[in-house]
Amino acid sequence: MEILAHLTYLIAAVLFILALRGLSHPESAKRGLEFGMAGMGLAVITTLFMPQVEGYVLIVLGILLGGGIGYAIAQRTEMTALPQLMAAFHSLVGLAAVCVAAAAFYNPKAYGILGAEGIHLSSLVEMALGAAIGAVTFTGSLIAWGKLDGRISGKPVLFGGQHSLNALLGIALFLLILLLCVTESSFFFWMIVLVALALGVLMIIPIGGADMPVIVSMLNSYSGWAAAGIGFTLHNNLLIIVGALVGASGAILSYIMCKGMNRSFLNVLLGGFGGEQSSGAGADYSDKQAKIGAAEDAAFLMKNASKVIIVPGYGMAVAQAQHALREMGDLLKGYGVEVTYAIHPVAGRMPGHMNVLLAEANVPYDEVFEMEDINRDFAQADVAYVIGANDITNPAAKNDSASPIYGMPVLDVEKARTVLFVKRSMGSGYAGIDNPLFFEQNTMMLLGDAKKMTEDIIKALEHA
Repeated sequence: MEILAHLTYLIAAVLFILALRGLSHPESAKRGLEFGMAGMGLAVITTLFMPQVEGYVLIVLGILLGGGIGYAIAQRTEMTALPQLMAAFHSLVGLAAVCVAAAAFYNPKAYGILGAEGIHLSSLVEMALGAAIGAVTFTGSLIAWGKLDGRISGKPVLFGGQHSLNALLGIALFLLILLLCVTESSFFFWMIVLVALALGVLMIIPIGGADMPVIVSMLNSYSGWAAAGIGFTLHNNLLIIVGALVGASGAILSYIMCKGMNRSFLNVLLGGFGGEQSSGAGADYSDKQAKIGAAEDAAFLMKNASKVIIVPGYGMAVAQAQHALREMGDLLKGYGVEVTYAIHPVAGRMPGHMNVLLAEANVPYDEVFEMEDINRDFAQADVAYVIGANDITNPAAKNDSASPIYGMPVLDVEKARTVLFVKRSMGSGYAGIDNPLFFEQNTMMLLGDAKKMTEDIIKALEHA
């Protein structure tokens, strides 16, 4: 049975690898999800038939309870709320790691980690690291969830000596792990958990809203490493493999996003330690006047254009305007207009958020381009149609050193002949700063719900 279990675990691990590969492209994402679900199903079934499992009542109750709660949450969650849902679920992975570490610490014999002189040293290190990373992931993910859900301000929370305090807590955590390994004291075990819980909060609160997608990705990585650490404690090879896959892939994605945003990967890894964000709000544009337009104006400009670049953002996701947007694009193509879509690495609040929404609306993949592939094209575009995006188009990131997003690469929409900006109001974006592009001569603001405005443009195009 043990040989068969290792074989099925290996098959499950291969399915997880295929899942990650599938998720790397929209066309293969569905198949990737199917591989992942098959791998998880195989892993769960194999574990249930392991000889170490002595009773099924609590296990079945746990599966039914957890599965029921998960199903209910999934049914009620909108696409726009997926980023905060991911952050909330990451917190549960971290909490699970802490609980398993505590169970192993208090009953080492059941886990096969008890030697003649106490718990094996390697097992103490593994459970300490698993508990510490899990606790950091738990509270850090809760803070990220609060910021993404609007329950906590997206602005960085900064105070004097913050980085020094984080460094001291990190050193204290290291010393507590050493003391636990020497004494096997439950006091030091729970001190590790408490210090890590505090560190999780303090690492995430200085991160501003503009960088939160990177943090969600990094917390995903943390949850993977926590799972891998507990996998060593449980002597479960599949958990080690899966945890390492999640940890490595999350770290790689975070690195790619940091590179795309000109952020330091080390700063993000350490929760903004030595962070580059400014606490300033940037320039004041309260005395500026914006040009306000209507759907008919936008329809006229786009119908008579040769090239239109559409820039989707979180506002499009909130309004669920992707289907109307695709219909508008199809109409424009019928008039002979070249239509493409520009995706910023952190558009929305989750990597790939806009790609998923456009794919849902059946926008052709060959019309969707990443920032580095399309940024040069704005200078040749007649119209840039920015729908629900703000910070990712803000030129202050390039020319205002006082801006909190200074240094972050943005889409060069201001280089288009005309910029049409669809927003509910003239308010600031998620980073909490004004966008000077609103007041440029070549910008026309289209104020209103993104879906309704796009539908009104479609009507104007049809009757033009």
